[in-house]
Amino acid sequence: MSSTVAVYAGSFDPVTLGHLDLIRRASRLFSRVVVAVGRHPTRQPLFDVDERVELLRGATSGLTTVEVTSFDGLLIHYCAKIGARILIRGLRHSMDFEYELQIAQANVDMAPDVETVFLPTSSKYGFITASLVREIASHGADVSRYVPPNVLSALAGRFPPA
Repeated sequence: MSSTVAVYAGSFDPVTLGHLDLIRRASRLFSRVVVAVGRHPTRQPLFDVDERVELLRGATSGLTTVEVTSFDGLLIHYCAKIGARILIRGLRHSMDFEYELQIAQANVDMAPDVETVFLPTSSKYGFITASLVREIASHGADVSRYVPPNVLSALAGRFPPA
């Protein structure tokens, strides 16, 4: 296990079982994993940043080497601020790879000491996205097989069941 700080960043709106799978797997590879919720001033999220941080903290409470926080601005600047040298990125399919590779190349150009590690999503979670969960939940349908229980409760508060 490396003692290097790894960051897994995203919007996590909401956190899914696919996200949690990657967080658990990253926590076995690195001694400290920072899950960083990004603030995007141009997006209108379902849950605000503080809510997403709390949902992630609840969902990862049993993972002692994981901490959850939020950040503003460029991820690469946040990594420098906390001394992180590894970025964790999940890959669901080949389209993700093209996008993530472009971002990884830009990041290494700006910060050559930060490496990106790609983790393939477990096959049972490969199709799950936060936007899919929001869409299904918005119609009052069951998303319990896609999100942890605390997120399911939060979604029920936003979208009453049909």
